[in-house]
Amino acid sequence: MDANERGRGTVSDRIYVRDLEIPCIIGTNSWERKNRQTIVLNLEMTVDLRPPGRSDNLEHTLNYVDLKDELVDTIGNSSYFLIEKLAQRTAEICLSRETVRFVKVTVDKPGASPGRAAWRLRFAGGGTERVMAAGLRSL
Repeated sequence: MDANERGRGTVSDRIYVRDLEIPCIIGTNSWERKNRQTIVLNLEMTVDLRPPGRSDNLEHTLNYVDLKDELVDTIGNSSYFLIEKLAQRTAEICLSRETVRFVKVTVDKPGASPGRAAWRLRFAGGGTERVMAAGLRSL
């Protein structure tokens, strides 16, 4: 058994999905309920990359193509009112993967309001941990 297998510390391996654009119905305003908007997802997932690193076998790791396909299908066909719900559902999909131990989800909604403002929400979850923060930023 090597030092990595002895349980020293926590797993700090990460898989990132960056700038995944998904058109969907999102928002509470009447115009948002009629028109698809593009949201942008960024994910940071904590995984143990030692098994696939040793085996070179896709079955031992996160298949991020399958994950991306499920996210695009689920979110693209959704009609959530709140980005909080969209972030929660995204985290649930990620955490349903056996290899994902923790996930940070960032949702950007670039066309959130007239005047070129955007909403950004960050969500982190795994096990019983849950942190959410939202804020308005200018583009």
